[in-house]
Amino acid sequence: MDKTLLTLAIGYALCGATTVHANDATEASADSPGAAISTTLNTVEVSAALDKSRNQLSPDIGASLYVIDQKAIQQLPLGDATPLNQVLLQLPGFVQDSYGQLHVRGDHADLQYRVNGVIIPESISGFGQTLDTRMIDNVQVLTGALPAQYGYRTAGVVDITTKNGTQGNGGSVGLTAGSFGTWNPEFTLYGNAGPWSGFITGNFLQSDVGIENPTSARNAIHDHTNQAKGFGGVSYLLADDTRVSFMFGVANNRFQIPNNPDQEPAFALDGVSDFDSATLDERQREVTRFGVLSLQGKFGMTDYEVSLGQRYTSVNYQPDPIGDLIFNGVAGTIARSNRANTLQADFSMPLAGTHTLRYGAYASSEHPVSNSSSLVFPADEDGNQTADVPITIIDNAPHINARTFGLYVQDEWNLSDRLTMNYGVRADKVDAYVSEGQISPRLGFVYRIDDDTLVHAGYARYFTPPPAELISQTDIELFQGTTNQLPTDVNAETLSERSHYFDIGVSRKIGNGLTLGLDAYYRKVHNLLDEGQFGAALIFSPFNYNRGRVRGVEFTGNYTDGNFSAYLNVSSSRAMGTQVVTGQYNFDQDELDYIATHWVHLDHDQRLTGSGGISYDLDGTRLGANFLYGSGLRADFANSAHLPDYWQFNLSASRDFDVPAFGKFNVRLALINAADASYQIRDGSGIGVGAPQYGPRRGLYAGFTKEF
Repeated sequence: MDKTLLTLAIGYALCGATTVHANDATEASADSPGAAISTTLNTVEVSAALDKSRNQLSPDIGASLYVIDQKAIQQLPLGDATPLNQVLLQLPGFVQDSYGQLHVRGDHADLQYRVNGVIIPESISGFGQTLDTRMIDNVQVLTGALPAQYGYRTAGVVDITTKNGTQGNGGSVGLTAGSFGTWNPEFTLYGNAGPWSGFITGNFLQSDVGIENPTSARNAIHDHTNQAKGFGGVSYLLADDTRVSFMFGVANNRFQIPNNPDQEPAFALDGVSDFDSATLDERQREVTRFGVLSLQGKFGMTDYEVSLGQRYTSVNYQPDPIGDLIFNGVAGTIARSNRANTLQADFSMPLAGTHTLRYGAYASSEHPVSNSSSLVFPADEDGNQTADVPITIIDNAPHINARTFGLYVQDEWNLSDRLTMNYGVRADKVDAYVSEGQISPRLGFVYRIDDDTLVHAGYARYFTPPPAELISQTDIELFQGTTNQLPTDVNAETLSERSHYFDIGVSRKIGNGLTLGLDAYYRKVHNLLDEGQFGAALIFSPFNYNRGRVRGVEFTGNYTDGNFSAYLNVSSSRAMGTQVVTGQYNFDQDELDYIATHWVHLDHDQRLTGSGGISYDLDGTRLGANFLYGSGLRADFANSAHLPDYWQFNLSASRDFDVPAFGKFNVRLALINAADASYQIRDGSGIGVGAPQYGPRRGLYAGFTKEF
């Protein structure tokens, strides 16, 4: 069956990265490949057919789909040593923030990560620092009006297809090293035997730039990090159309919190006459681990995958007991954790030749824990210190069981050889700190004007619950009469966001090598969710604006011609909110009053964002350059100003060598921020902004990879 192109797939074309059409991703179902597989086929052939069958479970219609494949990753300056968040920043609409945070189309984070089609619940720390790029075979990123299959985190869906053992038996070892004490060894192993196949990768990163520098100096003070990450998967073929698989991941990251020198003490501590802010010793440890057991296959004409998973995440912040008291009036030891158990089931079946019915369910049970022990000084009603001997306050939030349930059904209907419609509905229920639910209709159309021009339009009703692992049930009364008393005593439970999302776009292929696209979106929001860093720990806390409105437009283009390729993305966005209705205790009263009567920019709102790059293969040496541009995130009272714009240019070169008695290996050089531009990501002001951060300074890195 000749399937209509189902998605705007302008995509990310970094050095020849492919754009994916829905008929590439879902062509397997029409021919029922699983049923036709002979028992004589080997592991590779059977697994490939099952991969196609699994792809049939996920539609693309009505959404914008961008693809980053292995070729694209290898042509980034740092190759597969590039952190995942930096990989995603090459896509249109993605905005960088401090602490590895990403924002998409005016949303604060709100990204859903899937690994081999299975939802991996987010961790307390930014997920861009948890998943490692070396595990990736390709990444599909969907934004816009998503089909009913996708819920909860809806700003974008990052669907990672991992490497696996069907590529043969072998592996690689490698090392990336360079500026700022960077030392990053890694290994990869893969293989298959009979019905078994497996893949495992691991790496260790040591660097003196763990978190963005709070000053413009080249070298940060007290900013060392050690990060260990691993991922693995094993699968077993039960039959030609059935397999069981298990995948797991782990990250153990330790950070020193960088210091800002020459700060003036704000509080007096008994027995301490002076303290140098450059000698503060604050630290944070972030741990994430997950495992997923999946059964995937086919019965009759129905493709299915059922997965059971568990994810544990924790963050532990250790203050400098003396320094934090002197400069902040509080030294809090904070421990947060969350354990999530999940069930996901997806089904797909063709109907009547022109329909594909998809349906499924998702359920999770989470157990968030939030404990703190804080040293504070007694204070009067105005917050003025009244004694120089600290007292201890224990604030352990009550434990709850946060449950999420979701069901969806949708139909992909080929109305003609040029027009496809996807309509569906999902029902979601959340029972956590508050109990809420919603019925969410979805509708999307794709029309092929001619062989080179595609138009899509979609509508989605979204229901976005707050991340349970970030909510802390702070007891406001505990800190009244201390130097850590909150600005106001008004509070309400964080609510789920509800929005109407409209998206329309067009793509046009010109000649053999040029593809252009334009996409526009608008979102009308009730109980708009945002997040801010309101304490010393690098943990974000969610809160709600009563209303929000988000709009934007994205231009994408890519060009390939033989050994040369280039891409360019430009995005314009505006995200506004009014009237804070939850988490009010984190705000000063004058700011609350202003936001109650004015539309204000969200702190992550950035007017213009750009990315682009070129690559050229010169007789086996791959030369590349790329850039990031931002017009500046918000700052000052009620986010009324924005920071200056910035550019970051990166250069790279890589080549394969073949040395007798040693074999083939790859060497790469990367120059990050080649112009050594000093620019601020944050200046420490604005709603929910805890500290200033600067972008990376110029760094030279060398990479070596040996395959075997």
